[in-house]
Amino acid sequence: MFRSLGRLAARRPLAVIGVWVVLVLAGYALAALGLHGENVFDRVTTGQPQVPGSQSEQGEQILDAASDVGESVTIALTGIDPDTEALDETLLPLRSDLAGIDGVVSVVDPLALPGGTSNPAAQPLLAADGNGFLLVAELDPTLSDTEHDVALDAVTERLDAVPDELRTLAPDVEGVVGSSSLIVSAVTDQVREDLTTGERIALPIALLVMIAVFGGFLAAAMPMAGALASIAGGLATLLGLTYLMDVDSAVVNVVTVLGLGLSIDYGLLMVSRYREELHAILDGGDGGARARRRRGDGAVAQAVETTVATAGRTVTFSAVTVAVSISGLLVFRPSILRAVGAAGVGVVLVALATALTLVPALLALSGRRLYRPGLLSRVPVLRSVLARTADVSTDDGVFNRLAVRVQRRPWLWLGGVLAVLVVLALPVAHLQVRSSGIELLPANSTQRQFVDLLAEQFPATTSPTVTVVARTSVDEATVWGTELATLDGVAGVDAPVAVGDYVSIGVRAETNDPGDDVAAGVVREIRAEDPGFTIWVTGQAANQIDFVEALQAGLWWAVAIVVLATLVLLFLMTGSVVIGIKALLTNALSLGASLGVLVWGFQDGHLAGLLGFTPAGGIETYVLAMVIAFAFGLAMDYEVFLLSRILELHHAGYDDATAVRLGLQRSARIITSAAAIIIVVFGGFVAGQLLIIKEVGFALAIAILIDATLVRMILVPATMTLLGRANWWAPAPLRALHARVSLRH
Repeated sequence: MFRSLGRLAARRPLAVIGVWVVLVLAGYALAALGLHGENVFDRVTTGQPQVPGSQSEQGEQILDAASDVGESVTIALTGIDPDTEALDETLLPLRSDLAGIDGVVSVVDPLALPGGTSNPAAQPLLAADGNGFLLVAELDPTLSDTEHDVALDAVTERLDAVPDELRTLAPDVEGVVGSSSLIVSAVTDQVREDLTTGERIALPIALLVMIAVFGGFLAAAMPMAGALASIAGGLATLLGLTYLMDVDSAVVNVVTVLGLGLSIDYGLLMVSRYREELHAILDGGDGGARARRRRGDGAVAQAVETTVATAGRTVTFSAVTVAVSISGLLVFRPSILRAVGAAGVGVVLVALATALTLVPALLALSGRRLYRPGLLSRVPVLRSVLARTADVSTDDGVFNRLAVRVQRRPWLWLGGVLAVLVVLALPVAHLQVRSSGIELLPANSTQRQFVDLLAEQFPATTSPTVTVVARTSVDEATVWGTELATLDGVAGVDAPVAVGDYVSIGVRAETNDPGDDVAAGVVREIRAEDPGFTIWVTGQAANQIDFVEALQAGLWWAVAIVVLATLVLLFLMTGSVVIGIKALLTNALSLGASLGVLVWGFQDGHLAGLLGFTPAGGIETYVLAMVIAFAFGLAMDYEVFLLSRILELHHAGYDDATAVRLGLQRSARIITSAAAIIIVVFGGFVAGQLLIIKEVGFALAIAILIDATLVRMILVPATMTLLGRANWWAPAPLRALHARVSLRH
């Protein structure tokens, strides 16, 4: 199959490229325009990730279904005394303008109430420091989506102008407009902005790294072409998934960066192997010049075919292992993890398709130009640099010498690396997980400032820490509410409110953080109560608890799937049971170290100043799951790259030590180059503002750095040297099975 794909790409490169051009344009068009005028960013969701069927989700659904109140658009004004003379008269035109907007059903501010600011009902609308107030416009809940958006825009535009109109009365007045829809838009817009920022940083630097690796623009452009095609395919895949399931806005960035990184990885391997095969063909026999004249384009076709048959098979093994790792997310209940799993598998397949078809077609079209050094190698200053960085066909290099040193004292190197990894992993011992809300937005976000201002100056208008939905009467709920007020950590209980056939009870915990241990403790205490009627406990802490329990419930299934699939795939590739077990153990060590650095940097806040974020007190629950799945898959990516070359040499008859040493030399340049590029790609997204994107980008960049250096360059050679012939051990029945079903080049 692989040789057939290579033959197709070599014989009909223009046709293959033409098909991809059409697919890429269609992918970007779908992502930007959508199927019904809604692009991928319009269709994604935002907010706290929930667990389908959980108590917290059921409670939220009951409240949403029973609510007959429209969205409120609020302006929080500060720097102005509500009792300022002539303020009420100044607000009259504003109230009239807002009331005249189609879709607005009420306009409320403290001065509009009977008695003005002295009315008890006005107190929640007055700032705690006496220097500000709220003005609220409520929208009709029966508005269609289009009507709602039009009304929201009109109200927001009118409220934005209020501070300027009041400066004649209070020169220092400031105002912030906010609503639930504006918060959602802020998150979605930040996702889009972070995606653009990441690409602007990552793509140019990645191109420069590839130019250094290949010594020219032409070879470097081919993996980049595959990456752009993968982004288009990934975005189109995400758009399709939005019609099948809820897709959180953060998934867009995570999946895009995965496709970008994998495409570059696979493209690097394919281009490097093609140049190696082209040199082997054209430099053999009667010499390069005569070989070129004799073989002509046949050499190109042969090199492309062999490249797909060898490196293409390696890429396929890698893609399958990565896809299996990510597919482990599909067994979890939270919809965000299912979406990441489905979208991740889709983008891996797109990256694989570009590597097996588009990149080989581009190689065939380039012909023998990649045989010769690029134009940059003729520049005197760059010639010496590229001689060290550009890929070369030699078995004597820095990685060979590194392997020799490791093989001389394998126990010493093994012990040193294990000690470093264990130290890096220590912070995992105090890992805390969270399901944050507005805290995900940067501190300078207008909507975050709005929410923070409400919490500080207008606490009565903020949501309670915990909301209990009860199937009972208001009277019974009131009696039970007095018991709730006596629970540890409870600061107060709001008066029960009838919500359709249910009752809502707001419980305020003794904390300003709705997701901390105090809030979680209150949730557990309430859920342990038996009031004699059915209750559902909701809120950030409740949702967080449900999410963690869902992770724990699906964890062992996910681990079993990934472990079994990894062992089977590596056995089919190598015929060894030991290789698979070793890969799982080394990857686990690498993961632990990466998570430890993540906890130290983000949960403990040691990198807050450097990376520009406010610590949330823990690691996001779904970030933790995504990082483990993606980091394990990418680690297996490099494991397959390295093993494939060692295995070739082993099958060619080299002894184990030599196979490891030469295999490292021949693959390490691509592994380190690919790792450098993917670190840049993930690092580019650390420059974004959304906290979850920072966490994912940083964690995966660190995971790749650790894996491509300490693990692949030192730990794997040391362990394989110590194991020797035992590397290839398998029970006799499995050896017989492998002889029949092995997958080799």
